[in-house]
Amino acid sequence: MATIDGRPAQYGISLKQLRELMEHRGREGVNKISELGGIHELCKKLYTSPNEGLSGSKADEEHRRETFGSNVIPPKPPKTFLTLVWEALQDVTLIILEVAALVSLGLSFYKPADEDAPLLQEEDEHHGWIEGLAILISVIVVVIVTAFNDYSKERQFRGLQNRIEGEHKFSVIRGAEVCQISVGDILVGDIAQIKYGDLLPADGCLIQSNDLKVDESSLTGESDHVKKGTDADPMVLSGTHVMEGSGKMVVTAVGVNSQAGIIFTLLGAAVDEQEAEIKKMKKEAKKANKQKSKSQTGENDGRAPMKETSHAPTQYASEAIKSESDGNHVQPSTSAAETGHKKEKSVLQAKLTKLAIQIGYAGSTIAVLTVIILIIQFCVKTFVIDEKPWKNTYANNLVKHLIIGVTVLVVAVPEGLPLAVTLSLAYSVKKMMKDNNLVRHLDACETMGNATAICSDKTGTLTTNRMTVVQSYICEKLCKVLPTLADIPQHVGNLVTMGISVNSAYTSNIMPGQNPTDLPIQVGNKTECALLGFVQGLGVKYQSIRDEIPEDRFTRVYTFNSVRKSMGTVIPRPNGGFRLYTKGASEIIMKKCAFIYGHEGTLEKFTRDMQDRLIREVIEPMACDGLRTISVAYRDFVPGKAAINEVHIDGEPNWDDEENIMSNLTCLCVVGIEDPVRPEVPDAIRKCQRAGITVRMVTGDNINTARSIASKCGILRPNDDFLILEGKEFNRRIRDSNGDIQQHLIDKVWPKLRVLARSSPTDKYTLVKGMIDSAVTDNREVVAVTGDGTNDGPALKKADVGFAMGIAGTDVAKEASDIILTDDNFSSIVKAVMWGRNVYDSIAKFLQFQLTVNVVAVIVAFIGACAVQDSPLKAVQMLWVNLIMDTLASLALATEVPTPDLLLRKPYGRTKPLISRTMMKNILGQALYQLVIIFSLLFVGDLILDIESGRGQDLNAGPTQHFTIIFNTFVMMTLFNEINARKIHGQRNVVEGLFTNPIFYTIWIFTMISQVVIIQYGKMAFSTKALSLDQWLWCIFFGIGTLVWGQLITSVPTRKLPKILSWGRGHPEEYTDAMNLGEERFDSIDSDKKPRAGQILWIRGLTRLQTQPAEPIRETEV
Repeated sequence: MATIDGRPAQYGISLKQLRELMEHRGREGVNKISELGGIHELCKKLYTSPNEGLSGSKADEEHRRETFGSNVIPPKPPKTFLTLVWEALQDVTLIILEVAALVSLGLSFYKPADEDAPLLQEEDEHHGWIEGLAILISVIVVVIVTAFNDYSKERQFRGLQNRIEGEHKFSVIRGAEVCQISVGDILVGDIAQIKYGDLLPADGCLIQSNDLKVDESSLTGESDHVKKGTDADPMVLSGTHVMEGSGKMVVTAVGVNSQAGIIFTLLGAAVDEQEAEIKKMKKEAKKANKQKSKSQTGENDGRAPMKETSHAPTQYASEAIKSESDGNHVQPSTSAAETGHKKEKSVLQAKLTKLAIQIGYAGSTIAVLTVIILIIQFCVKTFVIDEKPWKNTYANNLVKHLIIGVTVLVVAVPEGLPLAVTLSLAYSVKKMMKDNNLVRHLDACETMGNATAICSDKTGTLTTNRMTVVQSYICEKLCKVLPTLADIPQHVGNLVTMGISVNSAYTSNIMPGQNPTDLPIQVGNKTECALLGFVQGLGVKYQSIRDEIPEDRFTRVYTFNSVRKSMGTVIPRPNGGFRLYTKGASEIIMKKCAFIYGHEGTLEKFTRDMQDRLIREVIEPMACDGLRTISVAYRDFVPGKAAINEVHIDGEPNWDDEENIMSNLTCLCVVGIEDPVRPEVPDAIRKCQRAGITVRMVTGDNINTARSIASKCGILRPNDDFLILEGKEFNRRIRDSNGDIQQHLIDKVWPKLRVLARSSPTDKYTLVKGMIDSAVTDNREVVAVTGDGTNDGPALKKADVGFAMGIAGTDVAKEASDIILTDDNFSSIVKAVMWGRNVYDSIAKFLQFQLTVNVVAVIVAFIGACAVQDSPLKAVQMLWVNLIMDTLASLALATEVPTPDLLLRKPYGRTKPLISRTMMKNILGQALYQLVIIFSLLFVGDLILDIESGRGQDLNAGPTQHFTIIFNTFVMMTLFNEINARKIHGQRNVVEGLFTNPIFYTIWIFTMISQVVIIQYGKMAFSTKALSLDQWLWCIFFGIGTLVWGQLITSVPTRKLPKILSWGRGHPEEYTDAMNLGEERFDSIDSDKKPRAGQILWIRGLTRLQTQPAEPIRETEV
């Protein structure tokens, strides 16, 4: 018989049986496991040990992978480069250009017999095909550039995704050691330790559990937490969240075979079906419309069934996807509001969409006008004035007019905008990784720049989360240094060390540092680590106590949660009966104590006066030093004669009656735990305050501790008018007589509130919601929130930007967040603000540059067409300008690095115009200069520079130096204006920091060299004629003029300009309708109001940005 690693290769249970086993719930599950012989028998069948786990040998791991699969769900294959090329080709304007170019090509080879054609034209006829080909090539370049950008973007998101997944570790027992392994390495047969806040990575059966409650809403949609236990419901499923308690499970299904995996496989199929369904619906819609136009009677039979088919499958699939991808951990009542809130989130995108659509309309109108004017002029001149008959060669002229019109459209529509947004965001996201910000949703990055308020946790974010016990109060002795065991009466010492070692999660440990000089590493809950450190400091090994009492001997565990604010463990006593150890927030434990060990370890009654004195003389002074105070207490339940502080029992007490069990305790000690403020935090908070962002601290700690830490951080400044409230008082102030929360009451509290102490997660959510919904300030508050606990999920989701802690954060918090702080440090949030503001500025810079070029190119083409019957800028030249200003400029301007100056101004706010008056002044001013120069060159340039005029040339005539100079001057002015565009707040020094951005100057120099090559050697393809050095100097002179002119424009005071010059003012909510066009494009199939194709393309480009990061996350979430 084959063996692996000294055991039989054949498992005692098959993959199919395990899959079937996991489909049972509740009592059924218990019965199923007992049919298999109980949980220990199941472990034997999988060749694993409940206490020691798998052996961890390579051969064993490989064999398990082959038999039961690995814990990875294969992601959807990324789009290939060719698919992306095909998608880029779908652009309407590009399609028109391609068709026009092909027609032009065809006509250039079509030679109708033309009797009276002069022989002179022979020469040019050879080159007729060049323009058509050049346009085709330009289109190909644009398409490949777009596709390449999409491709690299998708690759970046995959990388980001893998990074997020790589961060997800889980505790398993292997070779009797607890180790953290990557979720992808979990195998069937692994013994996993599960605790509060975990997102379960695989299916399993419980071996042992304490007070375990799981949120299974991601699988079942039920929001109530399900109680789990070996005798109640032993099946725990992947993709669900542990909301309370802890336990140990044996993994029975991983990857595609786990419950979440099965759903994902179905989901993948559902999405494909949905896509197929949509295609089918579109076809049916077309048919229906045809039938409708043929006969009014056929309308009903064509459309009625379609409605039924269209929405059913799509809706289920999309709902399933929604619940998966959002991981809605919020109660159902809020989830609808929640999704709506996320939609209106990105202010920038709403404004850009509106701008894009408006520019698109203007561009299209001018383009159509240009074509109409050109054609009318041509027809009038040829057929009316010269009275020539129609000849087939004239078709060529009409196509050329069309091409000019289309090119105007291409230049008018800034398709570089989505590119600039994407590049700027993708670049920022990549750089933010280095600043310890892992961005999960792209738009969070930009929203952060508008943040006006940050609600931060205290522990771990503002403080180092390296906790140590620095003061203790035992047997009426207050020690400011660590006592030794000899200082404490022996029986009290034993109770304290035992109480701490047993009554803390066994996942909390203190490991020695890598080097002997390093500080020991704290693993697990940091408060418990501080207490375990205290036990070690007394000279007792906590691990030896734990080995004597393993977890499976516990009678009952009351796990810590935000309501209890304490933790209790019940263990059997050696000579019968039970002992309860408890620890928790000192004022809460004190209220439950009836006895205390006094001087020399004598037992005393703990009267109300003594309690007050203890709080006044010990607990409050500790808290005012910024220490967290924790009390440890115990209680004995004995079968025989009971002492004064013991309880006599006959049978087993009712452990569910928590009130009674946790009363009349005996207090053992009070300790003060220090968690020092991170050294870099006060400076970071000062930066925030200077940048117009209010920092508030929301903590579960005692009010004195919170006040002390807030003062050290600089959240509370001596002369400010501020409020510090406890959760209870906060709730009293914001609720009316019926106990309902009232917005007008919250509005009285939040503006001054700086510290909210002893707060529950619900208080945090209420505060965030109240601030977001408030109308007290002119602009709505943009709120960022940090959170690490499972119960912070709702607040993180509600906030505009949710930051989860990468180290201390639970999986649930990370799942609900927008950005993960990989170092848990508050100063990383300040970097996020800087990057967010930078994104906004980069896009504004790009807009300022782009719109100048647009205005000039469109007006030149339009007036040129009317006045000279030909556009001074040819189609291919326009496409080149388009390439410079769209793709290359967006790369150059979107990759500017943020400077600390960004933090010296107030946030823009949600109603700030996208194009400020300063920017509009620059755009119009520069456009005026460029138009004056270009029209001077067009109408009198030939006289000034003494060259042959290009005006009134025949359409088929070759390129002239005159028009080449106009083209070259235009490009030079554009290039130098790109340097001007680097500043948008009216700064004088436009070259400042120019050399800190290599991408910018590389692209600038590259464009310059390309321009020289195009002018000197472009010939027919670019309709250019080589220029002399003298003419080149003139062009560059006009180019540099833009920099001088820019200084003049800066001198014009912006304040004097009318407000109407700014664009994009008002609430982004007004724009969200435009956004919805893109999202509802499947629903609008059977409605008659269809948005224009160009509009949809635009919106698709913009919405793709929003949805992209969410998609990979959805595919590989397990």
